Amino acid sequence: MGRYGGRSEPNFTVRRTVAAVGVLAVAGGGIALSVGAFNGAGPESPTEAAPSHTVESNRTTEPATTPPPTPEPEAVVFSLVMAGDVLPHATVNRNASLGDGTYDYAPMMEYVRPWIENADLALCSLEVPIAPPGTEVSAYPVFGAPAELISSLQNVGWDGCATATNHSLDRRVAGLEHTLEIMDQVGMGHTGTGRTPEETVSPQFYEVAKDGAVLTVAHLSATTFHNDFTDPSQYADSLHALEATQIDQLAKQAKVDGADIVVFTPHWGQEYWKSPDGLQQEISAALARGGNVDVVLGGHPHVPQQLELVPGGPDGEGMWTAYSMGNFLSNQDEKCCNIATATGLFVNVEITREPSGDARVTGATWSAGTVDTDGRQRLYPIQALVDGERWEGITLSDSRIQARYDDLIAQMGAEQYRPEPPEPGGAVVTVIPRQ
Repeated sequence: MGRYGGRSEPNFTVRRTVAAVGVLAVAGGGIALSVGAFNGAGPESPTEAAPSHTVESNRTTEPATTPPPTPEPEAVVFSLVMAGDVLPHATVNRNASLGDGTYDYAPMMEYVRPWIENADLALCSLEVPIAPPGTEVSAYPVFGAPAELISSLQNVGWDGCATATNHSLDRRVAGLEHTLEIMDQVGMGHTGTGRTPEETVSPQFYEVAKDGAVLTVAHLSATTFHNDFTDPSQYADSLHALEATQIDQLAKQAKVDGADIVVFTPHWGQEYWKSPDGLQQEISAALARGGNVDVVLGGHPHVPQQLELVPGGPDGEGMWTAYSMGNFLSNQDEKCCNIATATGLFVNVEITREPSGDARVTGATWSAGTVDTDGRQRLYPIQALVDGERWEGITLSDSRIQARYDDLIAQMGAEQYRPEPPEPGGAVVTVIPRQ
C-alpha cells in the first residue's frame, strides 16, 4: 500500500450514492424516574408519639453527583471534489475497449480513485455526448462515446456531471438526450442540458448526509458557445447558454428552493491558455457581486488555470473560482499539445455546516493527476510520482514527470496545493429527481 493508494488492487472506502429522495426523521424522548427512600416500616401515624430516643444509622450517605454537561453541537465539514474535462479521444476509447464491443474506462481512473471516492460529493465535467442507439462510437472532432463511459465514471465514485459544453451537440439532440437517459438509468446527476427548456436550465440537487448533518447542494452548468456547424438558436431549449445575470438568478432561486450551497460549472475560456481571458474574469466577478453562487469550477481550456478568491460572494468574504481544471480523461499531453494538457486538477471545496444550520464554503485547495498516454491512458497522482512511487505498467520517465510537475507549480503556485486525497467521510449522497 503506497501513500496515495494501492499498486494493483487498491481497497478504498465506498461512498454510497442513492438515486432517490430520502427523508430520515429521528425522534428522541426521555423518561424521568423518581425514587423514594423510607426510614422504617411506613409513615408515622399522626396519633402515634415519636420515639423518645435517637437511632444511629450505619449507612454512609453518598455525595450528590453532577451529571456531565451535554456536549455542544459541532460543525460538520463536507468535501466537494470536481475535476477537469472527460474527453475520450480515439486512443482513450481503444484502450477502454474489451474487444467484444463493450468498454471499461474504470482502470484508467483506478489510481486516482481516492480523490473521487473519498469525497463527500464528487462532480465531473462530461465534455461529450453518448452515441445514440444504432450509431457508431466516434471521437475528435465529432464525439460520441459508448454508454459504458457513464457506468465507468459512476464505478469510481462520481455522483454527477456538468453536461453543458461545446461538444454537447456533436451528435445532435438525439445524442444529447440519450446521454441524459443513460445517466438517469445509472442514477447519476446532470445539469446544463435537457429534454425540455425547463430541465435545460435547472440545477441538479444533491442531499449529502454525514455525521448527523444533511447538506443540500445545487449544481448548475452552462457554456459560452458550442461547435457552430449548425444554427445554435435551434438548440436553445437543449443546451444552457451562459449568461451571468441568469445564472445569478437561478442560483438565488435554488436557495429559495432549499439549496445550502450553489456550485456553478461554466464551459468558457480559450483552449490552451494558461490564464483566464477577459470574459471569464468578467463573468466570475459578476457572479461574485451577485452573491448567490458559492463556488465556480470551470472547464474547456484543457489546461489548469488559477484558483483564486474573487471579491464578493454570499457572505462578502470572497467566492472561490477555479477558472479551468484542465483535463481529466483525455489523450492530450506534451507530445501533441501544451505540456499542461497532460495534467488536470482535483479541486477540493471545503463546506462547513454550523450547528445553527448555516452552511458556507470555508476553503478550496487543489491536487492533480497526470496521464500516461503510452501506458493505457492511466491517470496517476502527480505528487506520488514526484515522490518516487511507481505502479506496474507506467511508462512516464522521471524527467517527464518532473517537467510536468514544475510546469504545474509554476502555473498554480503552491499556496492552495494539498496533494493528499480527502479523508473518507462516509457520506451518503442522494441525487434528487427533478419534478
